[in-house]
Amino acid sequence: MTASAPSSLPAPAAPAAELAALRGDLDAASWTVDGVAGLVGGLAAAALHREQAVPALRAVEDAVRGRSPASWDPRATLTRLFLLGGQVPRAALDAALPATGTTGAVRAGLVVAAGEGPDDAVRAVVDLRPYAAQDATGDVSWWLASDLGELARGGAIANDHVLGAGGASLTLAQVTVRDRVARVLDLGTGSGIQALHATRHAGAVVATDVSPRALEFARFNAGLNLGHDDALDLRLGSMLEPVAGETFDLVVSNPPFVITPHTGEAGRAVQEAIGGYEYRDGGRSGDDLVRDLVTSVGDVLAPGGTAQLLGNWEHRRGQRWTERVGEWLDASGLDGWVIQREVLDPAEYAETWIRDGGTTPDRDPQAWAAAYGAWLDDFASRDVEAIGFGIVTLRKPVDAARPDGSPRERLRRLEEHTGAVRQPLGPHLAASLAAHDWLAVRDDDALAAAHLTVAPDVTEERYLTPGAGDPNVVVVRQGDGLGRGVHASTALAALVGACDGELSVGQISGAIATLFDVDAQALAAELLPAVRGLVRDGFLRPA
Repeated sequence: MTASAPSSLPAPAAPAAELAALRGDLDAASWTVDGVAGLVGGLAAAALHREQAVPALRAVEDAVRGRSPASWDPRATLTRLFLLGGQVPRAALDAALPATGTTGAVRAGLVVAAGEGPDDAVRAVVDLRPYAAQDATGDVSWWLASDLGELARGGAIANDHVLGAGGASLTLAQVTVRDRVARVLDLGTGSGIQALHATRHAGAVVATDVSPRALEFARFNAGLNLGHDDALDLRLGSMLEPVAGETFDLVVSNPPFVITPHTGEAGRAVQEAIGGYEYRDGGRSGDDLVRDLVTSVGDVLAPGGTAQLLGNWEHRRGQRWTERVGEWLDASGLDGWVIQREVLDPAEYAETWIRDGGTTPDRDPQAWAAAYGAWLDDFASRDVEAIGFGIVTLRKPVDAARPDGSPRERLRRLEEHTGAVRQPLGPHLAASLAAHDWLAVRDDDALAAAHLTVAPDVTEERYLTPGAGDPNVVVVRQGDGLGRGVHASTALAALVGACDGELSVGQISGAIATLFDVDAQALAAELLPAVRGLVRDGFLRPA
């Protein structure tokens, strides 16, 4: 029962001219996410996302059967080599990458070849794959290099594994606010995916990591996709140490937030069984790493700057998670918005992260049992009943007071939303932050004087008992963003329906009071807080 050893392979590297040739080859081969799906079919492409190779292997074999290697579909060659962990004849790779050739791919550290002959086998030593995403600035299509995963390795990954773009990376890219800014920090950059996204809307991007190999992968990916490997200011170091004394308009981080046993017998058991993985384990006890990042990131935020990160937090017996994480927000001194997206019990959490490194009960039952027990013991030592995962958005206020000198209302939201969301979520979060600022300087009189319009994605649902003339329930539904549904009174639904920018909120409220024959002041007192909520969440917008 031994933990995996560090990788002995260097990260890929190549001069700019050779990276340009490789980029041209990959583009000419149509080796994109859509190109791979077109080759193997939707079923096999979906299976690949689940790390299941058999359907894609069958599709690739069908595509090359009976053909000489030099005439293989380039997509089949590259998919078999890099995505499926298979070998290809040298002639096939020379044909798929005509400007780069097998020689150039070997020189770049992407593959190794058994010999110089056309039939000699070539295998990948790096995971190189197409990447497609949509963030708030639009669609992207790149190629990302990282370490070979469990599927290609056929076993546990190395301790210094550099992760590619997984589900968490894509989530962070989609939820990040993409306003044009001067400086962005990608903390814990890994293979550089968040930093690449940031280059699309930032004047300068600094990317940090504790792993020298990770920084080299990020350098390679920047050169391959952006044309120059100095597009990123890459710095080695832990957490905020490499940027102490500097400020940024945006900080993004998919930090090593996985809660892993580190102390006592539990910590020793995990280290002996599966080791520690730099990309996911920050070496801290419990959720201390996420807590410390939340409470300290304000030190490097410029006024008005935003930080967005993913994280785990513990649900401890006798304390609501909103209280626990809310204490972090209070200590930060920042505006804070936490959206919990998923909750796992301790057993589910242990299973997820033991499997993540390639250890399974059938492959290594002794290591599996030792690590599983250690995780459960570690959680029990802190009375952990569940573990939450979610999105944290923090912002450093520009002003601490309203124009009249009264204290500015801080943004402090902690909510759970486990349902589907409309991605990219970044524009919705940005609009909600702006709405908070708009509301923060308006008292009820100013809000009543405002003219509002209904957002175009908003619909109304009415539920009636058969035979009834009036609805039992009215729900105002949001189609974009978090897809919220708000139960509305008849009066609130009428107000929303009348918000077309012509009349003020107060005028509409007064007209509804007359129509319903109720006290105007009492109705306004009921409606204005609800209107604030609808503006904050994007149902209503200033005209």
